[in-house]
Amino acid sequence: MNEVTAKLRFYRQSPKKVRQVVDLIRGRDVTLAQSQLNALPKRAALAVAKLLASAVANAENREKDKLDRKDLFVKEIKVDQGPTYKRFRPRAHGRASMIRKRTSHVSIVLAERESNGKSKTQNSKSEKNSKDKNIKS
Repeated sequence: MNEVTAKLRFYRQSPKKVRQVVDLIRGRDVTLAQSQLNALPKRAALAVAKLLASAVANAENREKDKLDRKDLFVKEIKVDQGPTYKRFRPRAHGRASMIRKRTSHVSIVLAERESNGKSKTQNSKSEKNSKDKNIKS
């Protein structure tokens, strides 16, 4: 099976917020995932949509075998935590409290759907078996 990957690294939003968006498109066809991301009113949706478009472009312009956009689906997409930037904010009595600015690493794997040829061979085998049963009885 042909697979294509793309990565978005050091995205300045917390992984928890990005995972909410990513969970919506996992396992879906590329065209459906793109339309869903375009309609989603979350900040991470724009970045994930760009990442998905990049992965599709990688698939279409691949030298080995050019894949068709209609046959692709999101096989795997994951969000890992990147480095956390630490900033300080002044507080009462001369103290300071730390503010954590979290980052995310998003990686996506697109794969080609199995062609209908395999299911046709399975169907034809089951039809042959049913015909053989009819002949025997």
